[in-house]
Amino acid sequence: MKNKIFISVRILFALMMINSGLNKFFNFMPIPEMSAAAGDLMEAFSSSGYIIPLVAIVEVLAGALIITKKFNALGAALIMPVTINIFLIHIVLNPAGFVMGLVLLLINLWILIENKDKFNAFYE
Repeated sequence: MKNKIFISVRILFALMMINSGLNKFFNFMPIPEMSAAAGDLMEAFSSSGYIIPLVAIVEVLAGALIITKKFNALGAALIMPVTINIFLIHIVLNPAGFVMGLVLLLINLWILIENKDKFNAFYE
């Protein structure tokens, strides 16, 4: 039962990441309302010309890796900096989305913990 729940949550998390990454390229979903400070930060990221596409590529790639059984640890490690930044942006600049940022971070940590044996192989 625990394994089925983990697989379901892992796949939903991966699909959320893929959806978010593709949305950065194709703009098929509206951007939620955010505070002025968070909006200014997102505007700065957009005007840089490379941060948003880079994050989008990482989200799509990591999401695809998380779906697979063999490479889900790699995908979770790859997406961890993105989920940490989502969480921190919501804590500091846009507290309204705090719960979603926390949930994403906890799911990502859960995937990493469930795959700790794959990371332990590097230290043997």
